[in-house]
Amino acid sequence: MLDDMKLYDNFVDASPQGSLFHKSWWLDAVAPDKYKIVYIKEKDNILAAWPLVQRKIMKISMILEPQLTPILGIMFAPSSKSKYSESLSEEIRLITKLIDILPKHSYFYQRFHREFTNWLPLYWANFKQTTRYTYLIDNLSNLDLVWENIRSNTKRKIRKALRQGIKVVTNVALEEFLKINEMSYKRQGLVVPYSKEYVKAIDAACQKNNARKIFFAIDSEYKLHAAVYIVYDNRVSYYLMGGADPDLRASDAHYLALWEAIKFASTVSQSFDFEGSMHSNIEPVFRGFGGVQASYMEITRGNCFLHSTFTALRYAWSRGGIPSLICSKLIN
Repeated sequence: MLDDMKLYDNFVDASPQGSLFHKSWWLDAVAPDKYKIVYIKEKDNILAAWPLVQRKIMKISMILEPQLTPILGIMFAPSSKSKYSESLSEEIRLITKLIDILPKHSYFYQRFHREFTNWLPLYWANFKQTTRYTYLIDNLSNLDLVWENIRSNTKRKIRKALRQGIKVVTNVALEEFLKINEMSYKRQGLVVPYSKEYVKAIDAACQKNNARKIFFAIDSEYKLHAAVYIVYDNRVSYYLMGGADPDLRASDAHYLALWEAIKFASTVSQSFDFEGSMHSNIEPVFRGFGGVQASYMEITRGNCFLHSTFTALRYAWSRGGIPSLICSKLIN
C-alpha cells in the first residue's frame, strides 16, 4: 500500500488517466479502510498506479467499484518517450507489472478512464473488455458555442421551463436532494442502490475539497421539480446524480437544472462529462446537450459462472421490484 498520499494525489493530478474519483480523499469517502493502491515507483516517482476496492460477497473475494464511482482503473505518469512505439512498450511493461501484484481475487470489475486505451496486457492476462459510452462536452471555454451545439428540442425544453417560472438555486439542503433522487428510483420500481449515509459521507468529502455543486429547479411556489448533483475538479465536471418529481416532470425543469450545471462547470472545469449514458431512456437526454460520444472500457475477469452470476444480479436489479431489493443487498 502506498504510504505517501500527497505524492499519490499529485500523480493523479498529472496523469492523463487520473480523475477526482482516483484521489485519496474520494476513496476515503467511498471505501474507508477498504481500498489499496498498487503502484510502480522508480527513483521516488510513481510511474503507474491502480486503486482497488476489494470485498467479499458470500465468501467470494471480488475487486469492484464502489457505488457512485464511475471511473477507476490504471493510471500512468505523462510519457517522456519521444516515439509512440517506446511509449506503448513502457505501458505494456507497467501494466504487466501491476497485474503481477494484484491481490488475489475471484472476480474483477472496473470501468477505466477514457484516456486508457491499451488493454492488450490485460487481454493476455485473461481479462475481458466491453466498450461503453458517455457524452462529453470537451471544451467549455465558449458557452455560446456550447449552446449552439445543443439540439433544438432540448433548447425548447429549457425555454419551456423558464416560461413556466422555473428557476435554479443552489441553497437547498442535501436532504431535499436525497428525497427527489429517491423519487426517480421509485418511479422506475427500483431500490436506491446506496444509502443516505453513504451519500452524506461523499458530500462531506466533496464540500471539504470544494468539489461539488447541487442545482435545484423550483417554481414560484418553491416546489422542487428536479435536481442535479455534479462533482468537479479543474479538468472535468461530472454529472453524478439527479432526480425529478414524477408528478412535475412535464415542466422539463431537469433540462434547465442541467443547463445551469453546465454553465457553472464552465467556470471551474475544462469539460463536462454526462457519465452513465448507456441507458436507452437517458442517452437521448444527454445526446441532446450536444456532447460528443466518448468511449471507455469496462474491464472484467472471472470464470464464466461468476461473470454470469454478477451480470444476472445487475440485470435483476435493473428490473425493479422485489428482485431489485434482494440484488441491491447482494451487490452493494
